[in-house]
Amino acid sequence: MSEPEPTDPDLPDVSSGRHDRGTDDGEATRADGTAGRGAADDVTADDNAADDNVTDDGADGGAREPERIVLYGQDAKLRRKRAAAGLVGVVLFAAAFGGVAGLIGGLGPGLVVAGIVAAALGFVVMSNARRQVWLEDRTVVMRSWGSRRVDLVTAPRIELLLSDVRGSRTVSLLVTSESNKAVKVDLAIYAGTGGRELGILALRRLADALADNIEANGLVFSELLVAQLRSEARGDAAADRPLYRIASLAPQGKLAQRFTMEAVSRFVASLG
Repeated sequence: MSEPEPTDPDLPDVSSGRHDRGTDDGEATRADGTAGRGAADDVTADDNAADDNVTDDGADGGAREPERIVLYGQDAKLRRKRAAAGLVGVVLFAAAFGGVAGLIGGLGPGLVVAGIVAAALGFVVMSNARRQVWLEDRTVVMRSWGSRRVDLVTAPRIELLLSDVRGSRTVSLLVTSESNKAVKVDLAIYAGTGGRELGILALRRLADALADNIEANGLVFSELLVAQLRSEARGDAAADRPLYRIASLAPQGKLAQRFTMEAVSRFVASLG
């Protein structure tokens, strides 16, 4: 596989079996101090509410930027480092293949083979370095050399993709648009009993969007993500979470395997 390598900001480490929930904990901080307020406080609250309404009306008049939730991406510095390391590997592979071809057919064929190998592998490396995926409202956007957009609500085809590359198992959503353009969203990468998973907010927004998809029965995939979120909320270890368990179903040595909606539905039902 050439693509799945989400790292850093969007796939927090789950080797210890827990996520940091700083933002979630902060959502429920209001508790005391509301009882025993007088009429003056009520008037102040009404005035503040009126001011808020005026502010909201003014804000609605302008163009509202859609919220972006990063699903796959790295900072520019890390992308440059990975691209440089990948290009070094490309040069070594091209030299090796070109050397073998040169021993067999001479200098000319050797250079041709080296050039072809370098061009093909270099394109793959640079595509991965440029690749970014994010969620805008309910649309998944992937950008590399160009841009590709798939609406999760109207997508006619959704599949779960399991891949096994060098001992790392990746669980991804493969979403295909009506124009037959596909975008892959990596949900988790596991190696051994640990790994990295997509953040809680991203999983929640994906689950919400998929639940409204009736073209490809997206509710089944939404239920899988909800089960993953519940497992994380309970503090389950990585090996006990649904995404890890379904990743373990990928056969050894098989580069990629697609799970249809029916297969995912049976798996979700088995979770109880």
